Amino acid sequence: MPETVQPFVSLTGATKTFGGITVLKAVDFDVRPGEVHALLGENGAGKSTLIKIISGLYVPDGGTIRIGGETVTLSSTRDASRRGIATVYQELLLFPEMTIAENIFLGNYPKTAWGGIDWPEARRRARALLDSLDSPELDIDRKVASLSVAQRQRVEIAKALSRDARVLIMDEPTASLAEADVQRLMEVVRALRQRGVGIIYVSHRMPEIFALADRVTVLRDGELIGTRDIGEVTEATLVAMMVGRSIDQLFPKPEPIIGETLLEVENLVSGKLVKGLSFSVRKGEILGIAGLVGSGRTETALTLFGITPAESGRIRIAGKEVTIRSPREARDLGIAYVPEDRGLQGLVKSMTIRQNVSMASIDRLSRGIFIRFAEEAARAVNAVKRFGIRARAGIEQPVGQLSGGNQQKVVIAKWLETAPRILILDEPTRGVDVGAKSEIHAIMGELARTGVAIIMISSELPEVLGMSDRVLVMNNGHLVSIIDRADANAESVGAAMTVAKKSKDAA
Repeated sequence: MPETVQPFVSLTGATKTFGGITVLKAVDFDVRPGEVHALLGENGAGKSTLIKIISGLYVPDGGTIRIGGETVTLSSTRDASRRGIATVYQELLLFPEMTIAENIFLGNYPKTAWGGIDWPEARRRARALLDSLDSPELDIDRKVASLSVAQRQRVEIAKALSRDARVLIMDEPTASLAEADVQRLMEVVRALRQRGVGIIYVSHRMPEIFALADRVTVLRDGELIGTRDIGEVTEATLVAMMVGRSIDQLFPKPEPIIGETLLEVENLVSGKLVKGLSFSVRKGEILGIAGLVGSGRTETALTLFGITPAESGRIRIAGKEVTIRSPREARDLGIAYVPEDRGLQGLVKSMTIRQNVSMASIDRLSRGIFIRFAEEAARAVNAVKRFGIRARAGIEQPVGQLSGGNQQKVVIAKWLETAPRILILDEPTRGVDVGAKSEIHAIMGELARTGVAIIMISSELPEVLGMSDRVLVMNNGHLVSIIDRADANAESVGAAMTVAKKSKDAA
């Protein structure tokens, strides 16, 4: 993107303070027509504050905003929308019981000559917008409630385009998408760039940044670290800019000390996606589970934790056959489960760090109806120190106010309070920044060194390869193969993930 092209939106010296704490410090930022400008930084770096200023949700305490070279004040999201700025947030803002066409033009319906809503014109325009996003399969009369996340996202983009958006802010747009949907979204982004739309792209995923971005801006602790053309940087450069130090190893895995077999599963069957699985996990081992979406990875975890009890098969812990009919039984047998969706399943966001950390073990902190609050607080303080949980208000801070990486540490701390022998981690670093990801990997390595057997489910192949001692590959509910660390690479694991056959191997 030539530097002579005038930015459509530019911020100079943007500053924002909350409660006496400056969260954005004199930041300069701009986006030009027909470019993808990636915005990077760890959670808490100021990215959300910056995009909320551009989208009109926040009014800056200092600095200037220019649109098309004109100095403006954006006092609301409606004001920003009128000036050609739209935002697609990670949590999509659509009405599920309304149709696609109704959502696209909500508050912006085309009118008839006598002032009523021109429904035929609205439907015609909605169809044209979706076709322009290569979405002919979306029926404009279909209710949004029936759509997948990826389909809803395209409706949000169509809604933005219906308002003649010249700048589109995309906040973690691929965080909840399957790989095929990620590729499709990237094609949509490229098409929008070709039309001259300026795109501000916020993401933790480096491959997407290098595949899409023309420029990249990095924030750290509310300050601008730098803006670079994408051709001038490497992943290592960006990581160093984001965290303020060099990360030589994103997967800090110490040499394992493998002990005796702790968990054995034989011919496990549950539902449609756990079909006769047989494998084992040893003390001090990290067993990675890889597979495409729908392969049965999470369903296996739910079965082992008693959420969807096994229909048949055997489970042995330390050589003793057990029956697991509920999460409580699983916990009492020494199994802990950190779920994929920490926001809905792992935490109560309105409750404090202290309350969340003790949640899975509260009965062990109680005597009758009385909770030993001093011990509860002491354990929470210890968890904050042990895992480096960053919280301005300490253990009494609601977890909903923490960054994604710190929320994930709270979930892990909560389950470690149960003193598990077997820890199941489902997508342990999804949606967290690169610094928090490295810290969570270090926690995993430390736990394994203490003898905890870890089952790690991940959609990120580098994570599976970097952290696993062995890789169990699943396809359509079957175990395809188990690959030792020395033999595991992107080719071998990737090939196994796409081969639909039932393995006769047993670990």
